[in-house]
Amino acid sequence: MTIKRDIYPLLSAELNSREISILLGARQVGKTFLLRQLYKKAVDSGLKAVYYNLELPADLRLFNRADSEMYGFLASAGEVIFIDEFHYMKNASKIFKMLFDGGRKIKIYASGSSALEIHRHLKESLAGRRLVSKLLPLSYNEFLQKYKAGGAGAAFGEYALYGGLPGMLKLKSADEKIRALNEILETYIQKDVKSLVKEENIRAFNSLLYLLAENQGSLISEHGLSREVGLTAATVNRHISILEKTYVCYPVCSYAKKLGNELKKSKKIYFYDLGVRNMLVKDFSPYSARQDKGVLAETFVFLQLLSLLKPNMEIKFWRNKAGSEIDFVILKNRKPFILEVKAVLSAMNLPGAFPAFINHYPETKGGMVVSGNLDGTVEYNGKEIVFSTFDKFLGLLENKLSRM
Repeated sequence: MTIKRDIYPLLSAELNSREISILLGARQVGKTFLLRQLYKKAVDSGLKAVYYNLELPADLRLFNRADSEMYGFLASAGEVIFIDEFHYMKNASKIFKMLFDGGRKIKIYASGSSALEIHRHLKESLAGRRLVSKLLPLSYNEFLQKYKAGGAGAAFGEYALYGGLPGMLKLKSADEKIRALNEILETYIQKDVKSLVKEENIRAFNSLLYLLAENQGSLISEHGLSREVGLTAATVNRHISILEKTYVCYPVCSYAKKLGNELKKSKKIYFYDLGVRNMLVKDFSPYSARQDKGVLAETFVFLQLLSLLKPNMEIKFWRNKAGSEIDFVILKNRKPFILEVKAVLSAMNLPGAFPAFINHYPETKGGMVVSGNLDGTVEYNGKEIVFSTFDKFLGLLENKLSRM
């Protein structure tokens, strides 16, 4: 089946703009499929469109030219040019800039999965000339399209185990999905990391991946991790940076504004997909039987929060030295909205850290508690706290944030 991606209308509308459209994201999140859809739309609109995938040797050879020759090649190639994995292109930003500044009526869509070089391209010379979008794995709402005909009873359990990579939807058995996730993980190590990590550090890097997955959602210490994997703290920091810049992990930093006893320098790490995380810890037990269901629930909510982020928003967490903690602080225009995740609740009791946070930050716009079983609202100090289940919280939260 074909899943309609939420980002498609935005990318489709960019067909009418001259800026270079850059689509970034981890491997297997569906960038190529989206570019192919956009290519089809361009062709159906009567435009001369060309498509290049630079992971294909034949296409990459076409791009093995001097800059001036490459400029001439692309300038005459078509009205809309699609370049998949453009970071393999030498001097891509320089050539894109030449095409844009030359006034050519050419639209370029380019995708990439390695931010280490892409970010250097974007910062150097494409300022004001590009539109950047990030593609994530399927959001839960996108994932639910698979269940429209038969209901969504099993959807959460499947998403929590195998994640939201689009390719998983084509596979039927658990064995097929686990094998595919293992292949994705091995491909990432071989293609994206091996050239960035010294050969002798690959084993330590693999150990670091496992430790980060095992401790997902917990406070991490680079010094503590360095002792466990046998690397220096500086090397661990560099490896985590590689994971971030290849879109495999997302860091969440602590929120601190007023209180001197808040943990200002701590952070958590979340993997971009639950299936990949479960592959790393080698556990595909059903959600209901998991010892780490709280981690899975928290990660599920975090990944959905990412789909709501706008340029004026951030996701942080809050913890003070006394141990009070809130899973997520969503900031919009610097105003906080707090959110806590529980696998199961017995009653709609206010989380213990909520009063402390609201009292110290009266500008807080409200809060939400997401769980597997309770819906309702309570009030504290004039702030509405919404209780919602996993399947409903995103729409409720989007509505709340739109009014902040």
